[in-house]
Amino acid sequence: MAKSRYEYVKQFELDDSALPGTWMVVRIDGRGFHGFTDMHKFEKPNDLRAIHLMNRAALEVVRNIRDIIIAYGQSDEYSFVLPASSTLYSRRISKITSTIVSLFASNYTMHWAEYFPDTKLLVPPCFDARLVCYPTQKTLRDYLSWRQADCHINNLYNTSFWAIVHSGKTEQEAEERLRGTFSKDKNEILFSDFNINYNTLEAVYRKGSVIIRQETEVKSVSQKSGEEVVRLRRLPAVLHDDIISNEFWKEHPELLVSSQEYE
Repeated sequence: MAKSRYEYVKQFELDDSALPGTWMVVRIDGRGFHGFTDMHKFEKPNDLRAIHLMNRAALEVVRNIRDIIIAYGQSDEYSFVLPASSTLYSRRISKITSTIVSLFASNYTMHWAEYFPDTKLLVPPCFDARLVCYPTQKTLRDYLSWRQADCHINNLYNTSFWAIVHSGKTEQEAEERLRGTFSKDKNEILFSDFNINYNTLEAVYRKGSVIIRQETEVKSVSQKSGEEVVRLRRLPAVLHDDIISNEFWKEHPELLVSSQEYE
């Protein structure tokens, strides 16, 4: 095929391939979501409808991009992990990142009415994204541990903050009450003042959401015999597990080639 004389402009495109042999993590994050949640009157400190919607959007991403081996989400963010062996889009950072964030945002919008049937979507949700390469299993696990630890820290603060506000205090008074407090102090406030044992709250709030592929029974009808057939397929599923400890990784060794770095 003859080339046009304008094709030289392709020379200005930069090679943005991710480092070979590294784990790729794409993290999407809600842009301006503080205002977005206020506008749509999300329940505080946690809106289970919003969590389920985030998980639904992430599930659709994982179903669509089979290279993703695990995803972790909390609040208005989600991280998608691709293995070091992945050659998706020749490991082009811009292509991988733009595909994942656009898939997520479009699914979040498309499925909004299923989770917020009585709330009209007033403005389009927006998410930014970045791709970071992690060289070892240890650094990858440390990254995921960091995000889950962040989930705990933020949720403990928000649970305490909104308990104080819902008791009749102003948001400024709640901020002043919590200023300089540590985790043990917030736990004490929740238990002593509001009879809330933080450790008994649902894991979805305290631990966030993990998506991995698990063997699942899928039923179908045979076109030949007309009889029901049950097959096992590895399908994405949402868990609310502790991914900081070794137990999770020992239960799911398929996620990593080896866990020796942590043993």
